[in-house]
Amino acid sequence: MPSVVPVLEVGGSHVTAAAVDLDRGRIADGTRRRLPLTPGIGSEDFLAALAEAANGVLSALSASSASSAPSALSASSASSASSASSAPSAPSASSASFAPSVPSALSETTPGARGIRDTWGIAVPGPFDYARGIARYHGVGKFAALDGLAVGELLTPRLNPRPARLRFLNDASAFALGARHTAHADSRRLVAVTLGTGVGSAFLDQRTIVEDDPRVPPEGRVDLLTIDGRPLEDTVSTRAMTARYTDRTGRPVDGLRELTALAAVDDATARDVITSALRALGTALAPWLIAFEADTVVFGGSITAAWPLIGPPLTAGLTHHDPRLARLTLSVHDDGEDQALLGAAVFATRGA
Repeated sequence: MPSVVPVLEVGGSHVTAAAVDLDRGRIADGTRRRLPLTPGIGSEDFLAALAEAANGVLSALSASSASSAPSALSASSASSASSASSAPSAPSASSASFAPSVPSALSETTPGARGIRDTWGIAVPGPFDYARGIARYHGVGKFAALDGLAVGELLTPRLNPRPARLRFLNDASAFALGARHTAHADSRRLVAVTLGTGVGSAFLDQRTIVEDDPRVPPEGRVDLLTIDGRPLEDTVSTRAMTARYTDRTGRPVDGLRELTALAAVDDATARDVITSALRALGTALAPWLIAFEADTVVFGGSITAAWPLIGPPLTAGLTHHDPRLARLTLSVHDDGEDQALLGAAVFATRGA
């Protein structure tokens, strides 16, 4: 059975394509392609960027196969992979497949593409109709020009060879699946939280993404929770924290990177803004972690680079709610892109 899976990961500022060797839990060396995206990107430029990145991966794989050279594997990816078989799961709001009604040109017998699966795993931020492959970016401050774009239908014919199937899933769900596959294979119930522009989340029961369940927030989305009656992201997000700092000091700050850098050099206001926001996040998360009976929580996203600053208040918020949460395994992954790519590959192979 082929084990090399082509994948895409779409972020707020980039698209990354790669081929994942699931048997080893690594990204095949020389296959990663990363291109910039802008929040205001138009539909044609968006599709062109995804296709260019994806076709670059396919070309690299074909060249490698044609030369009969053994594929080296990236040492930058996680090395503690454990290969696990994944049971098929029903499509959900944050994970589903789009199968075009055309025959596939990509298979094990395609010249130069032996061992490559003909299904792509594609991790995309919401809101997105994952079952139909359609963007739903209305009123969310990003990708507004893509709202209603049939990404699956329009991207498929641009890929060469043309795939049999595109399987879309939420980017936080992809991160969760990747983190479990590489580092937490024994976890019974894992929760992933991504911290950056906003807050993403995913709840895994074994290998199954859980969304429609009273033990998790609506749709499994932490960002739909409230803090003091206000949306969580009015407290915990790049926008909220930088605005709070500017309101208190009169000085603008360029994103979380600068804010955490200020806190690291003893800017008391920056430190207080971060501490209060992350403690509030811990308090909001805590009852759901108890209800879900989580044993592992993994954190990713740009702000995790400042874990020495954000970890203590976040943990304090969790344990203040319930001391039992001190027993949780907390794990920080600063290679979130790699984890999401791997998770997209895991998801693409389900039901295959």
